[in-house]
Amino acid sequence: MTDLPGYPSRRGFLKASAAGVALSGLAASASAQEAPAPVSLDQYEREYLSAHEWAFVMAATARLIPSEGDGPGAIEARVPVFIDRQLASDYGTADDWYMEGPHDAAAEPARGWQTPLTPAEVYRQAIPAFDAWCQETHGAAFADLSPEQQDASLTSLQNGDVALANELREFWGLLLSNTKEGYFADPQYGGNAGMQSWVYIGFPGARAAYREWPERHNVKYPLGPVSISGERA
Repeated sequence: MTDLPGYPSRRGFLKASAAGVALSGLAASASAQEAPAPVSLDQYEREYLSAHEWAFVMAATARLIPSEGDGPGAIEARVPVFIDRQLASDYGTADDWYMEGPHDAAAEPARGWQTPLTPAEVYRQAIPAFDAWCQETHGAAFADLSPEQQDASLTSLQNGDVALANELREFWGLLLSNTKEGYFADPQYGGNAGMQSWVYIGFPGARAAYREWPERHNVKYPLGPVSISGERA
């Protein structure tokens, strides 16, 4: 289950926040397992997002963690799949959150989640509202903008320059947090395909025998990561 969102900056989080969002556990089997090749993203059967919402999430996550960096991008790591599955799950419906009113959507962010909307509902209402702003400001919906225009639009969203309803103010925090989580979480949740992000940062994953390594500073770990299911990179 994903925690309540924070408000970190857009960039500079890859290595610093990996340990905080990567999910750990014991491998189900000591033997190596090969995961079946996932279907391509254009053939993926969505569980929650509509086609329009899917296009937005694909485009937005691709700008938050671009493919042209020195590591895998959000698309290669299948972050949109993670987000879709999370929104279709108990997280998306906030099943174990305290959601009773009263809510004060205009309250200071330090007072926590102050909207009656669930995370899934925030996405569903905020995406068309943000697209309308992009259309008015840049002449097209977010997914149809140039990469430079998309970056500028996301910066405006981050800075609070997009006039979203108070009930939707959590949207930026959700989008960024869910993108990071999908990038670093165990592959069983849909993202981090092939444990690419773990390989990139040198994270061992769910290895049970790792206790002697944290104190070995500047010594490269010789083994690849292992997922909770026993898959090895």
